[in-house]
Amino acid sequence: MMKVLLCGGGNAIHVLSSYISSRDDTHVTVLSLFPGEADKLRDAIPEEGIRCINDLGDDVFGKPDAVIGKAEDVPKDLDIVVFALPSFTHEMYLKALKPYLKAGVTIGAMPGEGGFDLCAIHNLGSEFCRHSNLFALETLPWACRILEYGKKVEVLGTKKEVEAIVSPKHGTTKDEVVTEVLHKLVGRLPELDPADNFLAVTLMNINSVWHPTISYGFYRNRDVTVPFDEPPLFYYGADEYTGEKLSKISDEVLEIKRVLLEKYPSLHLHSLHHVSEWMLRSYGDDIGDKTSIYTMLRTNKGYRGLTHPMREVQVEGQTKYLPNFRYRYFTEDLPMGLIVTRGIAELAGVKTPHMDDVILWCQEMLGKEYLVDGELKGKDLEYTRAPQRYGFDTLDSFMEVNHYLDDAPTKAVESHVSSLATKVETPAQ
Repeated sequence: MMKVLLCGGGNAIHVLSSYISSRDDTHVTVLSLFPGEADKLRDAIPEEGIRCINDLGDDVFGKPDAVIGKAEDVPKDLDIVVFALPSFTHEMYLKALKPYLKAGVTIGAMPGEGGFDLCAIHNLGSEFCRHSNLFALETLPWACRILEYGKKVEVLGTKKEVEAIVSPKHGTTKDEVVTEVLHKLVGRLPELDPADNFLAVTLMNINSVWHPTISYGFYRNRDVTVPFDEPPLFYYGADEYTGEKLSKISDEVLEIKRVLLEKYPSLHLHSLHHVSEWMLRSYGDDIGDKTSIYTMLRTNKGYRGLTHPMREVQVEGQTKYLPNFRYRYFTEDLPMGLIVTRGIAELAGVKTPHMDDVILWCQEMLGKEYLVDGELKGKDLEYTRAPQRYGFDTLDSFMEVNHYLDDAPTKAVESHVSSLATKVETPAQ
């Protein structure tokens, strides 16, 4: 019996709870540390379980064995821990779970926003991580949405291929973890294509490019205080400028790749691609027009009907909609995504004017300060996963300490983490 702990309570947890709980060989526990969410979810799930409307076949029904709100209630000897929740909460969950986890567990994130390995090592310790399986998917395996909380969720489109990074425990291969563990979580599809390392997944963080940039492109010339009559379409509402901006930012990421490979020839970053290639690999024939990023965004059936995150307001007795800049597209994909990439670019000496355009606009909408005078030195940097937040100020130390280079010594990690213990405190969320 495989003991699985699912952390979160949103769209992805609904899908995972339904699918994994439908198997006879699993014991599934859902943990939410958000006040009241565990009780709400537990009370909402019917006896037959959560219904998952599957785009690839028959609907699936599955009911988790337990839904809990405290880390001390997790089952003993967990086999797998999955974070499918905003990445800014990962640190809180890692700290809460640390006393109850045993080395050897498989622990990871869907998606693994930038710097998940940095966060895990910082909170669990490098020896624990070395003797456990760390994994991350570059993105969720599907586009999905809750239709009825606790009862019904819909998979709008299952991706054909998703890159997965596995840092296997000592004596285990990556392939064993992918075939024996991860495919049990997500099913036959998508194909899990092994990424080179956590650095490749951090730089190939599609959400960190997609969500902030599409938001910037849509609102850049709009007064964000003027309400909409209805929520605007997110992907299908993108314009050609946005498609071009996405391409240019992806070009900047590939320039980081070029510089890293030039400095470290043994580094493996083969899985780091342009976003246009990612779209084609992920969605394939689900895309109606493959001419450009702009046309792919607007004709991908997996993106059909998805809207910008909005909040309701009342105007003269009528319901209107304003942008919700507290949604994860901003609170997660910026500090745990694009800012991490920008931090690596800074260490590598790569200029990123297009990325900076998006960061500066997003941080203004958030009321945060990360990028100041062309450098990551703002007052809110401590709430990010940028390398600079963990004390890295040179590219060599960042690459070596985090085992991105083949000959990186484990002791270097312990030394670095230990030296930061009295300097870096987890900020209150």
